[in-house]
Amino acid sequence: MIKKQFLKSKPVCKATFVLPQEAAPEAKNVVLVGEFNDWDAKNGIEMKKLKNGTFKAVVSLESGKEYEFRYLIDGSTWENDWEADNYVTTPYGVENSVVSALN
Repeated sequence: MIKKQFLKSKPVCKATFVLPQEAAPEAKNVVLVGEFNDWDAKNGIEMKKLKNGTFKAVVSLESGKEYEFRYLIDGSTWENDWEADNYVTTPYGVENSVVSALN
């Protein structure tokens, strides 16, 4: 699930990414990876694990663009956002989630 807040003062969309506990019940670590960080899994955006088992991260995205992304669970399993704005098939035969920062 992704909640979005567009700032009035600058072209930024604050996107809150949430990976529900049922998507990764055994996960110890989840990293957000996508076009906004050049798909660099080593420098992915660390998601905070909440008490209810949900993982959450807030990212500032430039408004007016769409971004492909995925969640990397425990460094080995890729997961899409179940409620992404869209999905795009990659040349590798998998789908990426898409978040829209279009205002």
